[in-house]
Amino acid sequence: MLITDLDQLQAIYHAPPTPASTVKEVDWITPEYRRLIEASPFVALATSGPEGLDCSPRGDGPGFVRVADRRTLILPDRRGNNRIDSLRNIVRDPRVALLFLIPGSGTMFRVNGRAAISAEPELLASFAVEGAAPRTAIIVKVEAAYFQCARAIVRSGLWDPDQHVDPGALPTPGAILAALSAGEVGGKTYDETWPARAAQTLW
Repeated sequence: MLITDLDQLQAIYHAPPTPASTVKEVDWITPEYRRLIEASPFVALATSGPEGLDCSPRGDGPGFVRVADRRTLILPDRRGNNRIDSLRNIVRDPRVALLFLIPGSGTMFRVNGRAAISAEPELLASFAVEGAAPRTAIIVKVEAAYFQCARAIVRSGLWDPDQHVDPGALPTPGAILAALSAGEVGGKTYDETWPARAAQTLW
């Protein structure tokens, strides 16, 4: 049976939310929430646009997402593959969602809000690493902020070394590209040179 309306859904999840699941949500960054952001080296950025949804991984040193004030976050847009799917979406639909992960911790942190893209030189210079500044920065106005409990992390064993997958058991980026392009892109050479290319475009 497919659920097709809210009444059907509510009949299944009829118990009210616990107080802990609702009191944690606020529309600003608390001091405790700031500590979670500043400990995180990774965030998933979700956006929406005319072509559909996008969820983009963003990573850098812990605290790379700057808390400008209690209702404003700023993310540097580090060099990548130039697809700019997230940025295209933000220009046309400012709604965004962020999910922060902290290595070794089961606690995740979530933010919903509205974003804008800045190319202001002074702001970008303030995010420079090893002399390289990002080309743009994403400014997020916080509308909802709350922590996510550890159940998903615990169930997945994400930080458990015994659960880590051997990279040799997975297809490499070069192999995937070669399969999709009938050998025109990717392959062994791609895999051998990828670390050097990644280092050149890291910042």
